[in-house]
Amino acid sequence: MHSLTNRATFYRIHPNFSIHRTFQSSSETYAKVIEMYARDRAFYRGRAVHAQLIINGLARLTYFATKLMSFYTECGQLPNARKLFDGIPKTNIRRWIVLTGACARRGFYEEALSAFSEMQKEGLRPNQFVLPSILKACGHLSDRQIGENIHTVILKNSFESDAYINSALIYMYSKCGLVEKARRAFDWIVDKDLVVMNAMVAGYAQHGFVQEALDLVQKMQQAGVKPNVVTWNTLIAGFSQVGDKSMVSEVFRMITANGVEPDVVSWTSVISGLVQNFHSHEAFDVFKEMLDQGFRPSSVTISSLLPACANVANLRRGKEIHGYAMVIGVEKDVYVRSALVDMYAKCGYIFEAKVLFDMMLERNTVTWNSLIFGYANHGHCNEAIELFNQMEESETKLDHLTFTAVLNACSHAGMVELGKSLFQKMQEKYRIEPRLEHYACMVDLLSRAGKLTEAHDLIKAMPIEPDKFVWGALLGACRNHGNIELAEVAAEHLFQLEPESPGSSLLMSNLYSEAGRWGNAARMKKMMKQRKFSKFPGCSWIESV
Repeated sequence: MHSLTNRATFYRIHPNFSIHRTFQSSSETYAKVIEMYARDRAFYRGRAVHAQLIINGLARLTYFATKLMSFYTECGQLPNARKLFDGIPKTNIRRWIVLTGACARRGFYEEALSAFSEMQKEGLRPNQFVLPSILKACGHLSDRQIGENIHTVILKNSFESDAYINSALIYMYSKCGLVEKARRAFDWIVDKDLVVMNAMVAGYAQHGFVQEALDLVQKMQQAGVKPNVVTWNTLIAGFSQVGDKSMVSEVFRMITANGVEPDVVSWTSVISGLVQNFHSHEAFDVFKEMLDQGFRPSSVTISSLLPACANVANLRRGKEIHGYAMVIGVEKDVYVRSALVDMYAKCGYIFEAKVLFDMMLERNTVTWNSLIFGYANHGHCNEAIELFNQMEESETKLDHLTFTAVLNACSHAGMVELGKSLFQKMQEKYRIEPRLEHYACMVDLLSRAGKLTEAHDLIKAMPIEPDKFVWGALLGACRNHGNIELAEVAAEHLFQLEPESPGSSLLMSNLYSEAGRWGNAARMKKMMKQRKFSKFPGCSWIESV
């Protein structure tokens, strides 16, 4: 028997959870169990291990404290992680490495930057283990300024030879939309390896420069750097997203020619690209081919395919995939459940979406947004607003889509004052800059309520150029309220944005006719005839169940 062996058994500690597994409580075993529970985000099981470590006195050791910090962060329990962090001696640099790394991995990017700032205030110098996580956080937040400051720190401390720092630097610039700067950072690297090549390839692919990514791979091959399956999958994803099916097939051919076998990620990338380009039937065909080839879909595959059912409201196919997800054991994955909530909501089955939502022990931003959108789009505006309030109370991170959904609900419900306060709260409390879709919601909200002048004033005050949806919301309301003067202003802007579209001209013709201005209506119809405008026949993407 091992000298450290100390048998321990965990019993029921939560109504929905019990462990009857006996295991050796050696340091290595405890560490592996904590890592496993962190990976699975098994909060209650991990908390039971923490309790056992407290009982036997091991929780005080920095080694276990950092493991538990990572576990709690992965489970979204930042206060617990912070409590463990504060209990570790301040002179221990490892606590900062673990905290920033765990936050960046889990998506708590602002918290990662906040921890880094706190670390600097304590006089600790950043090292090569902390900086990659901070650069990743900067990239996700599109915080170019902090990212460039970190780049300066890297140069000052001569960290530019570290492959992981270089790849993180390329990642940060790419995420910030600075592909040229990312390429310059790549070119500065003397000994380019697979890690930095993959980072640059990903940067190109994310912004649609997939041919440049392929050219780089071929150039690096000539220099002796052999691409791996990650490289090829990035190229497949890139060509799939831009809808270049022939190049997707070519990359698949190149994979096998280079002695690399496509994996489940390769197939998932193709499916995801097809779904994003609204080629739903082809996505289903590729999924079937993937199964025929003997590949087992992952939770990412299923969550990528489900939006294809939502796009065409194909409930029958959606239910089939739901059942298959249950069979292969991925149905409870948070991303799969979120995609299922979205699918059922978009198909009009709000009750089923709500049942799934309520069953989820873990919910992310996408989960909440999907149901709020579902409520708003199907006229359940009060329920959408109530769910938004619950989301705020749950401390889940709100994003720009959250506010698009709730502002849409306010618009349909005619809740002008609430919509205004939420629009202001979005900017002041959550620091979210309004996008075109937010302005479109606000213009629609004000216009529906008859506040056309206020809506027009908002458009004129916009710091970004209004698009067709903003002007379209104003024009539609002008017809409903009979305001021809503002309708003409909106129609003129729409015509400039969409000179080939008959929509605004047809609406103005109808508006003139309703107002008895037959001369204007006749001129508008004549202009439409001269430009050979024709009505686009109505169609539906909803498939029969």
